[in-house]
Amino acid sequence: MAKGHRSQVKRERNAQKDTRPSAKLSYARVSVQKACFVLDAIRGKDVQTALGIVTYNPRYASSLIKKLLESAVANAENNNGMSAENLYVEECYANQGPTMKRVRPRAQGRAYRIEKRMSHITVVLNER
Repeated sequence: MAKGHRSQVKRERNAQKDTRPSAKLSYARVSVQKACFVLDAIRGKDVQTALGIVTYNPRYASSLIKKLLESAVANAENNNGMSAENLYVEECYANQGPTMKRVRPRAQGRAYRIEKRMSHITVVLNER
């Protein structure tokens, strides 16, 4: 039933914790499909190249991902003591968030549903 003392359980859980620097943006007002276009372009690239790609990408999601990427780099430098020159984008993905449902009036008294989708975007870095 019990696996040991509470402090021992916490110690084991913290030992398995992922130590890679990351940043997460929850409830971003962009659909998963639109965010993935930008995320696919930067996956596996080093941080300087990825920042250059998202800076000059015309999509709306690229501005969100640029801010997220800079946050992940700052987390790596301040929390993990890593150097920004050696970092690369190891993982980046977007998961579906909640959907806001709105109604749009149409002809002959009908109503169409408009779905405003949200996503949770995550960027994980690592050192080469």
